[in-house]
Amino acid sequence: MARTHRHPTDDATRNAPEAGASLAALPVVACKLYRPGTAPQVVHDVTQALQQAQSSGGFVWIGLNAASAADVHRLTSIFDLPALAVEDAVNAHQRPKFERYGGQSFAVLKPVRYVDHDEVVDVSEIALFLGRNFVVTVRHGDSTVVADVRADLDLLTAGATAQSIPSASSLEPVGPASVLYRLVDRVVDGYLDAVDGIAMDVEDIEERVFGGADDEHAERIYKLKREVLEFKRAVVPLCAPLQRLVEGEAFVPGEVPGHEEQRHRSATYRDVLDHLLRAAEAIDGYDRLLTDVLQAHLAQVSVRQSRVAAQQNEDMRRISAWAAIALVPTAIAGIYGMNFDNMPELSTRYGYFVVLAVIVSICTALYAVLKAKKWL
Repeated sequence: MARTHRHPTDDATRNAPEAGASLAALPVVACKLYRPGTAPQVVHDVTQALQQAQSSGGFVWIGLNAASAADVHRLTSIFDLPALAVEDAVNAHQRPKFERYGGQSFAVLKPVRYVDHDEVVDVSEIALFLGRNFVVTVRHGDSTVVADVRADLDLLTAGATAQSIPSASSLEPVGPASVLYRLVDRVVDGYLDAVDGIAMDVEDIEERVFGGADDEHAERIYKLKREVLEFKRAVVPLCAPLQRLVEGEAFVPGEVPGHEEQRHRSATYRDVLDHLLRAAEAIDGYDRLLTDVLQAHLAQVSVRQSRVAAQQNEDMRRISAWAAIALVPTAIAGIYGMNFDNMPELSTRYGYFVVLAVIVSICTALYAVLKAKKWL
């Protein structure tokens, strides 16, 4: 399973000197300026681009990949990023969330990709800083969600229609609020795709367990259940923040509470929330189903082991019965094979036949008794 890890922010990093507006020293994937009525422009000077965005009503979008604390702190003096949110953005393994810090919002999303051939849930993480005229994304992992949304915005600002772009809202102009919506929508769509992949593997395991084969499936079931649990940690915590966005209790910078644009965007989140709840319910159901399948498989293993033990007991009884029968001629032959001189039975005319008759009689009687007791 793919995991992300960043070292905690230490005092030395907190006190690192803040750089200027240059992006050369940052792990920038893309940095563009979006302004109404113009194509997106690549940004080299963040301060200048932010001033242009403020004067034109546009926004600057900076995308960072696996940024360190020092990297994000270089942007703090420019965008006045909240310190607590910066720490969460740098340290991965955060729960999905949506929080307000004064005039800014901070969100954490966890895109998921299901690697079917390995049966592994690849969980990434995206931290978003949203201001009235800027968006800063910090990505941990190999997710393409941010790049896909950026490509959509580039097409929209270039004149493409919303109908030709997946997950595109009809709201204009494009801004930080629409970036958040598209990211959330893409992430939730990825959840549904992952659920479909998991469903196929769960059905395959279920068929194999109840198909009568004696193969060992416990390790595979446990591994998939562990991946499902990791997936569940990415899906379920997002329900509450998305519910707040649907109900209009959470606002993105630049939106006016109660305004028509804000009400419309809350309605668009309702469809996303419905998809998210479907994914959460499905993954919870598969988690319980895997538990039941694992218990059924362990019960089958226990039954097979009991059958083997019973068969071994049956074999041991058969061996013991035949050994008891074989003991009679062995004992008698051993006695008469000692070859002592003073053995009067040796001179008996019919002794040989009598001994054979005795051996056969005793063996026959033992066989009848053991057969009646079902040892043979």
